[in-house]
Amino acid sequence: MKRINKRASHLAGFSSGASLGGKVSRYRDKQNIYTQGAPAYTLFYIQEGGVRLTTRTKHQPAAVTAILGVHDFFGELCLAGYPLRVSTAVALTASSIRTIKRQKMLEMLRKGAKVSNSLVAYLLSSVKKYGDHVAELLTSSAEQRLARVLLRLAHLGKKGPAVVEIPKISHQVLAEMVGTTRQRVNLFMNRFRRLGFIDYDGGLEVHQSLRKVLQKP
Repeated sequence: MKRINKRASHLAGFSSGASLGGKVSRYRDKQNIYTQGAPAYTLFYIQEGGVRLTTRTKHQPAAVTAILGVHDFFGELCLAGYPLRVSTAVALTASSIRTIKRQKMLEMLRKGAKVSNSLVAYLLSSVKKYGDHVAELLTSSAEQRLARVLLRLAHLGKKGPAVVEIPKISHQVLAEMVGTTRQRVNLFMNRFRRLGFIDYDGGLEVHQSLRKVLQKP
């Protein structure tokens, strides 16, 4: 039976997002949420759908730096005083996203409320995940990196649900995220489906069994 991820973690209190305040907006598939270099006065919380972050450096093509799902924050660098966006955020699919003013969130953090504790825990977790991602690029095979991206997007930890449905993502975007070619991603995804690790049914179903790929030497 299909199960949809509810992400039981330190962000469980944000399931509705209402405690964060702000305004909820709907975005179409592939619609820009903000662009790199734009003023950064707000941060965002994903209630439905998914978001892709890309960063462009001088004389280099844009690189996918993150694929985010339900209950993820993004644009949070504004809290650290970054005046401009360091990436471009695009909706992966039709999405419902809450916009929170930087000043409002800083006030919540200063009050030491429960929501602020959860946010600090989330930000610390994000820093750790970024470090882990860099280490994975150096030590894991392309197939393992792809499996990690899918598991991360589904928020599937070792004790998570058996199956989680996430928005479909193009193989080109996955290739950019993993650091390989679209052809190899096609090969790996077909293999994952043949082994029962993933399935397509409207969205993309990621099975807990995909973790077996990470156990390969």
